[in-house]
Amino acid sequence: MKTSVKLKYFLLALLSALSISMIGVAIGLSSWPIGIAAILAVIVLMGVGFSQKAKDRRLGRL
Repeated sequence: MKTSVKLKYFLLALLSALSISMIGVAIGLSSWPIGIAAILAVIVLMGVGFSQKAKDRRLGRL
């Protein structure tokens, strides 16, 4: 059970890091659509991560 929780958080962190790096790519390409999509992805992924962490704490999984 703990392994699946750690894997879930690892995947969220990895996707967040990739989205943050995509912001840099968007700046390099001067691409507004990629930049906006990357920023929205970071916001969504961070929100999901924090809400999942709170939920898992409440349920005693952490």
